[in-house]
Amino acid sequence: MSKEKKDMLPMSRDIVEVEGVYTDELGRENYLQKGEEFPADLVLGATEWKLTELADVKHATGRTNRKLVPKKD
Repeated sequence: MSKEKKDMLPMSRDIVEVEGVYTDELGRENYLQKGEEFPADLVLGATEWKLTELADVKHATGRTNRKLVPKKD
């Protein structure tokens, strides 16, 4: 058996686990948030979705948490 990683891409009606931009089989991009369902195509029905870009989630006030800033020695 080959040692390739054989993960399946999410299908329509699966729940989104990672927020970001997803591309379907036809190349259409869609921004999906965690907890939403992957939409089905009106013509093809169920389609596969591939994560193409992670969401850029920022703090509500736009500041970086002090715990994440490296300390100066």
